[in-house]
Amino acid sequence: MYRGHVWFDDEVRRRHKQLKQSVPEFLHDGSLRNLLTTPIIYSLGIPFLLLDLWVSLYQAICFPIYGIAHVPRRSYFAIDRHKLAYLNTIERAHCLYCSYATGVLGYVREVSARTEHYWCPIKHSRSIPAPHGHYQLFLDYGDAEGYRRDLSRLRKTLRPGHRSVPRARRRA
Repeated sequence: MYRGHVWFDDEVRRRHKQLKQSVPEFLHDGSLRNLLTTPIIYSLGIPFLLLDLWVSLYQAICFPIYGIAHVPRRSYFAIDRHKLAYLNTIERAHCLYCSYATGVLGYVREVSARTEHYWCPIKHSRSIPAPHGHYQLFLDYGDAEGYRRDLSRLRKTLRPGHRSVPRARRRA
């Protein structure tokens, strides 16, 4: 590891190149269902791009008005797998696409979590799977007094520099 980047020694790089499957071999070995569904998967590229752009615009306009700390978009993207020597061109494209899509969804989740924290910090009446990091701070469902009493305080926890604002994990 050097300056946050992984470096492989010469022997490992040689072995990676030996394990790289050619594109024709990859296509031959792949299943027909994978080949047929690939256009459907990639058709989400434009919606992901539009979502990324629209959420970034929303955050740039609204978060300063509400006093909500900025979500650092870059922290949610780890686009590095396409550099691996054992991946062919198609596999690299798949990894690039999946890294971008997953990054967009993580970024959008945090922006939407902060929005929900600001506008409606109330837990649901039923349990939800994998709640976002802000959810634990929310008020109990049906706690009307707590909502009126604590809404302003909960909103203040979203301000820039406040210790309860979840921070994106740094990559090792």
